[in-house]
Amino acid sequence: MNTTHELIKNYYAAFNAKKFSDMLSFVTEDIIHDTNQGERSVGKEIFTSFLADMDKYYDEFLDSIVIMTNQDGTPASAEFICNGTYKSTCEGLPAASGQKYKLPVGCFFEIKNNKIARITNYYNLPDWVNQVK
Repeated sequence: MNTTHELIKNYYAAFNAKKFSDMLSFVTEDIIHDTNQGERSVGKEIFTSFLADMDKYYDEFLDSIVIMTNQDGTPASAEFICNGTYKSTCEGLPAASGQKYKLPVGCFFEIKNNKIARITNYYNLPDWVNQVK
């Protein structure tokens, strides 16, 4: 359990430091990524592109992170507050002009061989849209 907690803690520390290569070192080659209200993607290459896109459109910092695991540490979850700036317009979303937002997020993980094998994120998209309109 402590190994999983540290893994996820380090993953989010890398996110906050914008060290995306470090984030990628914590995931499996066949990482499954379920985006909020989006499609499932599989593979580190696709996940790498997703991180680059996120960095293009958003500047985010996570705080109030709470990490939860079961006894064997294979499933885990986290909740946190995403503090962000919408810096570049993403197709299909409102126009970006540096709007600030603060959004509660839940995330679920599957752990295999001490790496993150699945990430599933959930947040309230209508709330985000209202904050950046």
